[in-house]
Amino acid sequence: MNQKNVRPRVSAYSDYDVIVVGGGPTGCTAAAAAAREGAKTLLIESTAMLGGSGTGALVPAWCPFSDKKQIIYRGLAETVLNRCKEHQAHVSPEDLDWVPIDPELLKRVYDELLAENGAEVLFQTQLCSVETDKSGTVEAILVANKGGLSRIRAKTFIDATGDADLCAWAGAEFHKGDEQGDLMPATHCFILSNVDEKAFRETCDNGRRLMGNHPETRFYEIIESDQYPLIQDAHACCNLIGPGTVGFNAGHIWNVDNTDSFSVSKGLAIGRQLASQFHQAFSEYYPEAFGKSFLVTTGSVLGIRESRRIVGDYSLTLDDYIQRRSFEDEIGRNCYFIDIHHSLKEAEEHVKEKADGLSTPALHYGPGESHGIPFHCLIPRDLKNVIVAGRSISCDRHVQGSVRVMPVCLTMGEAAGTAAAMSQKDGGAIRSVSVPTLREKLRHYGAYLPELSAESVSS
Repeated sequence: MNQKNVRPRVSAYSDYDVIVVGGGPTGCTAAAAAAREGAKTLLIESTAMLGGSGTGALVPAWCPFSDKKQIIYRGLAETVLNRCKEHQAHVSPEDLDWVPIDPELLKRVYDELLAENGAEVLFQTQLCSVETDKSGTVEAILVANKGGLSRIRAKTFIDATGDADLCAWAGAEFHKGDEQGDLMPATHCFILSNVDEKAFRETCDNGRRLMGNHPETRFYEIIESDQYPLIQDAHACCNLIGPGTVGFNAGHIWNVDNTDSFSVSKGLAIGRQLASQFHQAFSEYYPEAFGKSFLVTTGSVLGIRESRRIVGDYSLTLDDYIQRRSFEDEIGRNCYFIDIHHSLKEAEEHVKEKADGLSTPALHYGPGESHGIPFHCLIPRDLKNVIVAGRSISCDRHVQGSVRVMPVCLTMGEAAGTAAAMSQKDGGAIRSVSVPTLREKLRHYGAYLPELSAESVSS
C-alpha cells in the first residue's frame, strides 16, 4: 500500500500519574513501586533494555548487599537479587556480596518486575525537553522515538537518568564533579568466553580480581609494555558470570562526561579498543586461563561513575557518612565504602605509588555499620513535583562515591516510586508526602529501616 511521507509532528500520549525517566536499577524499582501503589506509571528508557549498569553496561557483579552481618538492601532490591540467584547454578543462595551478574537473565528479571506490577515501558525513547512553570512544577516532557516527538504529562516525575537530566533541563541547580569540574573515569566493561575456569580461579583471586593490586604479579608487565598503550593502570575486577564466561570491569577511560554526546562517543570507541587490548594481553600473560578465550562483547553503554548531583532539600555529607548518622526521614540504609576513582590528573600522580592506580584510600565500615539515606536528599530544592533517585541525589562528592552503586540505587528507587504514588492525593507535590507513612509502607514491603532512637538520630 502506497503511503505519503509523513512529516514528524508533536503528538500526545495519555496522561500519567507518575513518569519515570531512566530504566536503570533505580528507575526499575521506582516504576514498579509506583505502579504497585496503584499509580498509572510510565517508564521511559533510551536503550532497548532495562537494567542500565548491570545489563547494558555489563558490570559483572553486584556490589555487596550485606553489612557483613545481614542483608540491608531489602524490599524490591532483595527480590531482584534472589530472582537472579535462582537461575545461576554456580551461585549459592546464601551469597550476598559480589554476586556475579548474568546480564541477559537480569534483563528478563526487570521486564517481569515491571509487568507484574503494572508499569508501562517505552524503550528506545529519548527525553528531549522539559516543560516547567514559574513555580517549579514540571508539567510535561517531550520525548522522541520512532513515533516522532511526543508530549507526555504527569502529576509527578521521577528522575532516574543517573545524570539528573530532567532536573537540569527543568532549571534545577546541580553540582558536577570536583571543585575543578573533573569527573571520575568511565569503564567499558566486556565479556570473555571459552576461559579455563580452574586456571581463572587460581589466577584471579578466586574469581573476583585479576591480582593487579599486587605489584609483583605479571599485570605490571602489561602496564609497562609498549604493546598495550591503553592499559594504563591495574584496575581489573572480574567475575565468572556463566560456564567458561568471565565479565570484566577493567581499565579506565578518562575525560568522559556523560552529559556530552561527543565525549561519550569518543569514550565508546576507545573502550572497544581497550577491551581488545585487555583480551590480547590476558591471552599472552595468563595463557592458562585466557589463551583460548574469545572476546564476546563490550557494553552497549559505558559504565559511568559520576556526572550531575542535584542540590536538594538536604545534602548528605562526608561527616554524615563518617558518623554513621541516622535520620528521622531516612528511607533506607547504605554500607558501601567510599569508592572514588581518580581523575586523569590524580591517576598520573598516583599510578606509580599505588598498587592499582585506582582510587583514594577507601573508607570502609565495620560489620553491622551503615548510615541512613534521608528522603529529603531525593527532593530537588527548586522543583515541586520531581523526585530524584540514584547516583544524582543531593550529596557531596565523597558520599556520591558510595551511594552510586546498584544495591543502594535499587533501594532508593523503591522509596522514590512509593513516595511519587503517595503524592497523587495532593496533585503530585512531593513535599506533601507523610514521611512516617512512607517509612511504614516501605517496612511493609520488606525494607531495612531499624527503629530510631533519640540518640541515633541526627539533629
